[in-house]
Amino acid sequence: MKHLYSILACAFLVAGPASVHARGLPAGQELPRFADLVDQQAAVVVNISATRPQMQPQAPALRAGPPGNMPDWLKRWLPPVPDESEEPEEDDRSVGSGFIIDSKAGHILTNAHVVEGASEIMVRLNDRREFPARVLGIDRRTDIALLKVEATRLPQARLGHAEHLRVGDWVVAIGSPFGFDSSVTAGIVSAKGRALPDDSIVPFIQTDVAINPGNSGGPLFNLKGEVVGINSQIYSRTGGFMGVSFAIPIDVAMDVQAQLRTRGYVLRGRIGVLVQELTQDIASSFGLRDVSGALVSQVEADGPAALAGLRSGDVILNFDGRPVASSLELPRVVSASLPDREVRLSYWRDRRVNEARVRVGVFPEEKSAPTVAAAEPTRRSGSPLGLVVRDLTRDQRRDLHVQQGVSIVEASGIAARAELRPGDVLASVTIGGVTHPARSADQFNRLIQGLRRGEPLTLLVLRGDSQSFVGLKLPAR
Repeated sequence: MKHLYSILACAFLVAGPASVHARGLPAGQELPRFADLVDQQAAVVVNISATRPQMQPQAPALRAGPPGNMPDWLKRWLPPVPDESEEPEEDDRSVGSGFIIDSKAGHILTNAHVVEGASEIMVRLNDRREFPARVLGIDRRTDIALLKVEATRLPQARLGHAEHLRVGDWVVAIGSPFGFDSSVTAGIVSAKGRALPDDSIVPFIQTDVAINPGNSGGPLFNLKGEVVGINSQIYSRTGGFMGVSFAIPIDVAMDVQAQLRTRGYVLRGRIGVLVQELTQDIASSFGLRDVSGALVSQVEADGPAALAGLRSGDVILNFDGRPVASSLELPRVVSASLPDREVRLSYWRDRRVNEARVRVGVFPEEKSAPTVAAAEPTRRSGSPLGLVVRDLTRDQRRDLHVQQGVSIVEASGIAARAELRPGDVLASVTIGGVTHPARSADQFNRLIQGLRRGEPLTLLVLRGDSQSFVGLKLPAR
């Protein structure tokens, strides 16, 4: 309670001197008022609760060590890594935010890291209604996920355009920091087109809006009440807000969700080059007057750029009719290009501008073992092995080249200690020397429920392109 009183006291202290700031404004001009915006738009914001098996491996960045050893860029807000020496008793639950973009279809946008790997996803609306959600698609590179709920009488967000934002514009975030639903924070646009480590294809909007764990996936509004971004990341040395936060431009998010909705993944272009920043000294040594362009540091052998004649040391100045201002801009324009399309680019070599035609290749999509995580709400089976399984869909059977099998959606207890995990496919179970193909979830559960204490069994596990046998045994008592 002492902490709560301290927070309230600070809130009054901060809120009090607003008139002092107002006195510094030009005569007749007031600070913006956000109450009407919140009244009109808060209903489109949802709270997202994602359940993950506790033993599931977490993002490598959060496995590096204790908080003091975490990297400065706190890029993903996930539950803490459990102590592997202890048997998990409960699943991990994480909280995020999202917003409704299609009231008729029940489509919701959020961050990929909010829902990825979840066995169950629940969405709570502003009116306190709750619905299970399923994932229509996830794109890790932009950190976008598209969800669907079966619900009626849904509100719908109004979408704006991030390119219309100006540095210094006021923006508002609504989300669930630390699980506090419908929390409103405001600030200004600090910068546009920011490139973050490992996120070169997203031109982030930098703001000073207070963003904390639980805000992930929530909307960033302009003063017209239009969504202009999705709050995604913060810069922090402590794990909490330090005045620098980043949002994915809504234009990028809508392009991604359109592909997720139609094909389930995002198609991107590539030309097979690595680029680096062009400095004034390098530009001068190359005979360039301006420090603009993307310096090619490496060319992939037999890649599209190599076949077009590009080589290390070239400076790409223009791609498909668009000037390339910096090395940060090239990956964005290339990834947005349709694969198998021939484009013209210009580059600087031997103190003159040259031209080439490049046929854009396909950027390899991140593949993983087919999984049914969050496809629909899961009922616990009470399996003595700690397994919850689901039937494979027709598409999953086709992708795995199998006729039958069941997919793991939760693994705890004995199964987790044997390193089984969500997404694994169980092809068969052998008990007492008899091998039973896993034909359905119901049949598999009946076999497991019939196990005697101390009785061993063997599972044939498919994971990605490999398969292996895993032996398990129920405790004797």
